[in-house]
Amino acid sequence: MAWIYLALAGFLEIIWAFSMKKSDGFTLLVPSVITIITMIASFALLSISMKSLPLGTAYTIWTGIGAVGAFAVGIVVLGEAATLMRLAAGALIVSGIVLMKLSSTGT
Repeated sequence: MAWIYLALAGFLEIIWAFSMKKSDGFTLLVPSVITIITMIASFALLSISMKSLPLGTAYTIWTGIGAVGAFAVGIVVLGEAATLMRLAAGALIVSGIVLMKLSSTGT
């Protein structure tokens, strides 16, 4: 169950990063509220997952999901550049997430 909580926490991190971008520096109410709510939920789920997962594994995977997800949303939704170097960097992050999961001794 901890891995499910961690995946959901990472997904919520993507949402709050996107909402923060759309909040225009917290000047727009709806995206600002979405940012705050999803941040709190993401941190809560991360905290629950850390009850049984190692700190380094949980935190690395959480930030990795958020980073790669925000990167993908930036390209697909916001039209940001998808250069070879940026794609390679994203692939390296995904590789790190996979290796961290495979090396985990948690449940």
